[in-house]
Amino acid sequence: MHTKIIAEGGINHNGNIALAKRLIDIAIVSECDYIKWQKRNPDVCVPEHQKNKTKSTPWGEMTYLQYKQRIEFGKREYDEIFNYCEGRIKCFSSVWDIDSVDFMSEYTNIAKIPSALITNIELCKYARKKFKTLIISTGMSTEKEIVRCVTSCRPDVIMHTNSTYPSPIDELGLNYIKHLQSRWPNAEIGYSGHEYGLVTTFAAVVLGAKWIERHITLDRSMWGSDHLASVEPQGVMKLTKGIRDIEKSMGNEAPRTLFASEKIKKESLRGSIK
Repeated sequence: MHTKIIAEGGINHNGNIALAKRLIDIAIVSECDYIKWQKRNPDVCVPEHQKNKTKSTPWGEMTYLQYKQRIEFGKREYDEIFNYCEGRIKCFSSVWDIDSVDFMSEYTNIAKIPSALITNIELCKYARKKFKTLIISTGMSTEKEIVRCVTSCRPDVIMHTNSTYPSPIDELGLNYIKHLQSRWPNAEIGYSGHEYGLVTTFAAVVLGAKWIERHITLDRSMWGSDHLASVEPQGVMKLTKGIRDIEKSMGNEAPRTLFASEKIKKESLRGSIK
């Protein structure tokens, strides 16, 4: 059993390549399996009614479209990112539009359709053709919408998630993981967490999630939409260690194993009694 752990860098780099590299370093030191980003064409992804809205940013007042363009990485940055990750950690991205599918398929054979876009069946089908491994997330979706997406693009991994940042603990619905396992036994079921803390993410592993994703950040108080629901460096290390400890602890269901460490105690407490 090896749970695949995704460190979601997302847009927590704030458009800064040096910050992105620090997030990569955190993922590597913590022994995550992947570092993941988000790739968009802002001209396509930003709704028309949002484009000209004014947004206050660390770089001054600008339109929402200008802000999205300001933090978006292009070819130069991704060349540098993938070179930095080479031989150290696997790297991929969520893809938010067809342009981004084409862009990221030049770098990697794995991608994710974010929760917001699993109702975009054209995008899901197109991504399925472009990537060997396709992941989807189920947040903010009805059962009908999830079934339609899974049927249309046959994802390799289905991630249960609550898309609120941060997610209320009593709305995580972790038992839905078991439903996904039963309904789609040929897919790997995972969990993408946006809640405070790590305990409930550990619970997802015990429930059988084979992929775990958490947003990571240098500091949860940093400016940006996703930092508050992210895990800081020490927490990322606790996350990976905790998951690996859970894997080691599970053992077999039956018959009951008499472990070597117990035999010594058995002799001291039972003596010759059978």
